[in-house]
Amino acid sequence: MRNKKYMFLLAGVLLTGSACKKFVDINQDPNNPTTAQLTLLLPSTEISMAGNMYQLNSGTSTIMQQTMWSTSISRYQQQGTDYANSWDGFYSQTLNDLESIISTGTSSQQWGYVAIAKFEKAYLYSLMVDMWGDIPYSEAENGAVTTSPPLEKGDAIYEKLLLMIDDGIADAGKVTTTTLVPSTSDVFYAGTKASWIAMANSLKLKMYNQIRLVDPARSATAIKTLIAGSLISTNALDFTFKFGSGQNPNNRHPWHRVEYQSAKTFYQNQFFMDLLFNNDDPRLRNFIYRQTATAGLNNSTNSNGYYGRNPGDGTAAPADLARRAEFGVYPAGGLYDNSPINNLTAANLYLTNTGATATPKVVAVTDGTGAGVIPFITNAMVKFIRAEAALTLATGDDARAYFSDGVTASLSSVSAFAVANNGTAIPAASITGLVAKLLAQYDAATPAGKLNLVMTQKYIATYGNGMETYNDYRRTGLPVLRDLLSPLSTFPLRLYYSQTELSANTSFGANAGAIQVAQQVTPVFWDK
Repeated sequence: MRNKKYMFLLAGVLLTGSACKKFVDINQDPNNPTTAQLTLLLPSTEISMAGNMYQLNSGTSTIMQQTMWSTSISRYQQQGTDYANSWDGFYSQTLNDLESIISTGTSSQQWGYVAIAKFEKAYLYSLMVDMWGDIPYSEAENGAVTTSPPLEKGDAIYEKLLLMIDDGIADAGKVTTTTLVPSTSDVFYAGTKASWIAMANSLKLKMYNQIRLVDPARSATAIKTLIAGSLISTNALDFTFKFGSGQNPNNRHPWHRVEYQSAKTFYQNQFFMDLLFNNDDPRLRNFIYRQTATAGLNNSTNSNGYYGRNPGDGTAAPADLARRAEFGVYPAGGLYDNSPINNLTAANLYLTNTGATATPKVVAVTDGTGAGVIPFITNAMVKFIRAEAALTLATGDDARAYFSDGVTASLSSVSAFAVANNGTAIPAASITGLVAKLLAQYDAATPAGKLNLVMTQKYIATYGNGMETYNDYRRTGLPVLRDLLSPLSTFPLRLYYSQTELSANTSFGANAGAIQVAQQVTPVFWDK
């Protein structure tokens, strides 16, 4: 894997979070930047961005009932420490270094580095607007002059980011070769220009679809232009971060690290497991690994091993570390579940026991590769975005065809990933069969039902990226989630700011506490 040589950097990011804010400073001389530094700095930003995602991804995946990292967050109760490491790490590490690349690269006319840095910056800032709403932006990386950067409105930042992406595309156009940077300097695409352009256009597609409720005419026009151009169109073009399999230093997926290599933190969400099980979805064997064959809710011994927690369950955890269902082979790089499922019926055509000859086991440090992924923007996501836009904005795309392509892309991607990580391929007949079943449901559905199918399948396909499912839910209200057993608050429309930021940034003023509380009930600008 091309990013292995940089994975030693990632170990520090994941181990210490925001405590390692200066982990690349030993390679920097701010008074004498050089091109050689860019070859080190660019991959370090890509690695730190993924490393700093742990809290953010885990928390939003909990809100969206795909896993359960925190009981409080599962009950919609937020704290200022929930996402503090992600927030602090993005600003003090990733974005700070991206600014250095853009500044140094512009001065030295290293346009490939500048282009990639702008694309990465636009992606990360747009995601932060989606999560927190109003955030520091223009003055955020000007610490020598501005120690308390003011909050800027999310809609204004979005406009600047859309222009930044266009600027990045123009910068990439100044590079006459097919690679923007040396392959060893880019973790995502090995410097390939065409791949980065496809990513940039796909990011714009995602953003314009995100704001479709605010200005549908503008979104429709922009999307019609984008779908006529270069987008992520194959799984090989996925904008996905790939973790390593090493343990010394440890560069494995953070979900693998906390569940397979230390005391367990997570429960798997009962809603998500039930959704896949009840819909005969073969991805369940890839997403979830059962440590026992019979464990069920309330530590019972008369179920099928898919033992998790219902959303909003605030009861104390029993002594069940050896019984909980765990992260599987995708996306965390854990074990593939090839054990028989004891309550399948003849109605199960795609989630079956064919070839299931293993025996469940309690996961150990040496189990799984840990070489998981975070799927930032994938081919499947792009297909589902095009289907959603066709249904809601009349963009001219065939929504049915892109719905079908999105499901196929997800199943194929998960299958290929499993094979590469000691798992088992999803049979081709299961892929085509499940797609055909879903298309029959689509054809029989009302317009609202069609959108529900699209968003539910996107929700499944986006497993491993809680941020995007959180975005989709606030925009569409889909899929329909399970009612919480014991909620402590209302569904959070924004995430809480880092408590460190609230305490240190005087721009929040005397109303910092009120601003924090308002995050829970204040929609982001595109959530109408």
